[in-house]
Amino acid sequence: MPLLSYSEYRPDVADYESPYSSFLNNVLPRGDGYGPVKDFGAYSSALAAQCRGFFKALKTDGSVSIFAATSTKLYNLNNATLAWTDVSLGSGTYSALPSTDNWQFVQFNNFVLATQVNAVVQVFDLTSSTNFANLAGSPPQARYISIINRFVVLSGLLSSPYRVQWSGLNDVTNWTSGVNSSDFQDLADGGIVRGVGGGEFGNIYQDTTVRRMTFMPGSAAVFQIQRVAEDVGMYSAGSLIKAGGRQFFYSTAGFQMIDAGGQLSPIGKERVDRTFLADLDVGNLQLFMGASDPRSSRVYWAYKSVSGSISLFDKILWYDWALDRWGPITISGEFLGSLGRPGMTLEGLDAISSSIDALIPSLDSFALAGTPELAMFNSSHVLGFFSGQNLEAKIDTPEHSRQSIEQRPGGIFIRGFRPITDALGTAGTILYRTKQSDTPTFSSEKTSDTNGNINIRRDTRFVRARTRIPAGTTWTFLKGIEPDVVGSGGHP
Repeated sequence: MPLLSYSEYRPDVADYESPYSSFLNNVLPRGDGYGPVKDFGAYSSALAAQCRGFFKALKTDGSVSIFAATSTKLYNLNNATLAWTDVSLGSGTYSALPSTDNWQFVQFNNFVLATQVNAVVQVFDLTSSTNFANLAGSPPQARYISIINRFVVLSGLLSSPYRVQWSGLNDVTNWTSGVNSSDFQDLADGGIVRGVGGGEFGNIYQDTTVRRMTFMPGSAAVFQIQRVAEDVGMYSAGSLIKAGGRQFFYSTAGFQMIDAGGQLSPIGKERVDRTFLADLDVGNLQLFMGASDPRSSRVYWAYKSVSGSISLFDKILWYDWALDRWGPITISGEFLGSLGRPGMTLEGLDAISSSIDALIPSLDSFALAGTPELAMFNSSHVLGFFSGQNLEAKIDTPEHSRQSIEQRPGGIFIRGFRPITDALGTAGTILYRTKQSDTPTFSSEKTSDTNGNINIRRDTRFVRARTRIPAGTTWTFLKGIEPDVVGSGGHP
């Protein structure tokens, strides 16, 4: 029998004669199929409360400083003890975040800036500060912050929601309009500003419009602001991701990608958009957040589903822009982002342990210090990375008939299938039905025999094969299945 490959995930399209899979979980794409997803691995001690934002800053010596926020506090991670130090303004508390918001951070030279709409923009000097302070220059209170060229840009302003405002050129403390290129722009149409994607160029995301900001040195206007998309706006501010010279976001028309040239592409259309929107808890968009994995060509969106627990996301949807493929992950947490692990001097190791063998994390992880990777806070407010054991993986083939497998009409008799994988101890089941209007029925699950075969017998017309690889199994690839089938009734 021919190999039936595990194919692209497209749950939005019908199963009939589709070359796509409508179900997979906890796998990542490879050029030859799929690979495993690792579970959460704890790294830090616990924050005092639910994480509402975190950030990695790079110091001039190349070391990493990690910041995290709760609703009313800002913290810095002690790289030696992995405990959190309160670095809030005066070690006090801030006005609480709105329930639908999160803190946002950026780094500008040696300054870490943090903002939320109910507080003055905060600043932390990486060379000298022990606590955050109010940013000088009277910047407006804002929900969102980004860096475009050499300007700090604020949006989601408390007093002017249709406005974007920027600092002086290379001066985070200058917010006087007309001085050193600091200025603002009110946007007459397109709705409220939901965020600004930074970089050498900027993209302004409104309710129904996307505009591009381009710095024009020497011009009195400072920035040229042009509309690049109409009737496509930002649905959720937390969905904005920058990665690989691209920006990704979830719009009123589904998932979108903007390339470096400003070209907009609907990457989720007729693939995942309908399925995702039906599953998204639209009343908890503060838990809908995007992050990139700088070690790969993938971006991730965590979100709370309609069946998820309060205050936690319970699913992640990934997109690989190099392979142009999608997939879901089932895992729960408070906040998703990308971080580099802090480095450590040999002298600093004494503060953790007198034994090299007893170090947690191990010395192997310090070789990766500073290199960004995907990270999250779990339900216990603990920061960690995706460094645990492999999660349980499940994946379906597309739905097949005898016609699609053998190019012959009639029913099909299943005698089993063999997953093509380097995993040991796989299990499998089939989903079968007689006509397209039927709900597929699951067979009993069977484990693979000594030859790797999963022996299941069923006479039917339409069938899918599901492979399950148990959690904790060591494996690297899952390519497809070799089916064992004959004509209906057991006849060739």
